[in-house]
Amino acid sequence: MAAPDKNQPAPNPRIYLTTPPVGDGAALAALLAPALAAADVAAVLLRFDPAQNDERAAINAVKRIAATVQNAGAALVLDGQPQIVARSGADGAHITGVEALAAALPALRPDRIAGVGGLLSRHDAMVAGEAGADYVMFGEPDADGGRPTVEAIAERLAWWSELFEIPCVGFAQTQEDVEIMARAGADFIALGAFIWEDPNTSAAKVRLAGGSCVR
Repeated sequence: MAAPDKNQPAPNPRIYLTTPPVGDGAALAALLAPALAAADVAAVLLRFDPAQNDERAAINAVKRIAATVQNAGAALVLDGQPQIVARSGADGAHITGVEALAAALPALRPDRIAGVGGLLSRHDAMVAGEAGADYVMFGEPDADGGRPTVEAIAERLAWWSELFEIPCVGFAQTQEDVEIMARAGADFIALGAFIWEDPNTSAAKVRLAGGSCVR
């Protein structure tokens, strides 16, 4: 997930896939392959099954998925669990909150991606950037499924992209969100659960989202 050159005209945002909660990983690898081929996918955020609390099992799940993602030219980012990133062969971790980011950085630096979401204010976002986050994400749902309006998220993306070099990610909960966030200035657009509602149409939805990533 290389940072775009902000001194050049803004390129179209790239896709950041977020997975359904994963158990052993084998079934997801088969589901991801066509989705990865459907658009310009920069990264995949691997979400773990909340019931999965065995570290060795999580590492094995990552290993079953890593080659599929990385051979497609995308980075594999784990949702939390920075302590297993290096051992599992993942490329980085997505951390929720500024304090958790600070705690995770020693396990991720200097070679792994450290992304951050769960930023409740502009101040939080700036603190995360100063701490060394590789990207900031705006708009992902909280633990209860709540989030700001898409208009508020677009405003935050526009603010960040105008002032800061660190890439920003907009979290799209619907297909309609994608175009709004692309126009707002997102460098990457994370696609939420709507992509996976019907596995038979996942690749087509990713392709449509990629086509919507036009400034």
